[in-house]
Amino acid sequence: MYEERSGRSEAVECGLDDEACRLVLKRLRGLGDGAFGWVRLVDPTEAELLQLADELGLHPLAVEDAVHARQRPKRERFGDVLAVALKTLWYVEEEAAVETGEMMLFVGPRYVLTVHHGTVDPAAEAARRLDADPSVLRHGPLAVLHAVLDSAVDAYGEAAEKVRAELDRLEDRVFSSSRVDHTEEIYSLKREVREFRDAVQPLVPVLPGLVGGLGEDERSATVLPYFRDVADHLHRTDIEVRTLDELLNSVLDAQQARVGTWQNDDMRRISAWAAIFAVPTMVAGVYGMNFEHMPELGWSYGYPLAVALMVIASGLLHRAFRRNGWL
Repeated sequence: MYEERSGRSEAVECGLDDEACRLVLKRLRGLGDGAFGWVRLVDPTEAELLQLADELGLHPLAVEDAVHARQRPKRERFGDVLAVALKTLWYVEEEAAVETGEMMLFVGPRYVLTVHHGTVDPAAEAARRLDADPSVLRHGPLAVLHAVLDSAVDAYGEAAEKVRAELDRLEDRVFSSSRVDHTEEIYSLKREVREFRDAVQPLVPVLPGLVGGLGEDERSATVLPYFRDVADHLHRTDIEVRTLDELLNSVLDAQQARVGTWQNDDMRRISAWAAIFAVPTMVAGVYGMNFEHMPELGWSYGYPLAVALMVIASGLLHRAFRRNGWL
């Protein structure tokens, strides 16, 4: 819970049982002028969240969205309460995978409520930033909203850099001299980028609408440039994600072309060796026929001549195929 007192802030953390809920509500009611509270919840149940909903003026639909955590990024206003849903995202390098969570923020006149589902909570980083620079708390609850959004979007950018590095490594492997099919790895990374895109792209139109819906009071006007900066960072990340998706399509096309080239090379080699072995097979087949009157059957040099013919013809074919790049 944050209270603006001469540029300082105070934080209180507690589990959300009945007693803790009463403590939170009591502190919220007792805040003085120019002060606000911030309540952070992680994976709450519907019953736990409903304990605060009535007192904070949360709409039942907003509570349902916050509990079930299956929302696309969006912005809604319920009376004087602004509700913002967004997806949290981070990159797990050990698994080369993008993991996502979900966060719902409720911004009221005197409080901020954040409900998070997932492993990495951008609210924790936002709280660290606010503790490092408590002067921004003069902007009121909007300062917390900005800090959380800024932390989440920064995490998008960091994840995009790691995905780009993984794509660069994958490109090097695809265009290396080794004949290894990386199609499965490419599709796996495409799935991660698609998950990334599903988190970033729906949020892009939300932030400009959020900037336009903060109100016209003096405090909102002073914080607008900060939200525009977050929107700009998000736009750059969105462009990067689109670029990654297009590059992956190009890498996939290149991999499929290389696989096709390998298959053609294999077919040429098989055809070349089949042609080479066809010559001695034909000669042996002719002289293996059981006819009484055949040329050179009684000649003592017939057998060596037939073997020599097989070797010479096969050698000439092998040399021709090597010269044409078939072997």
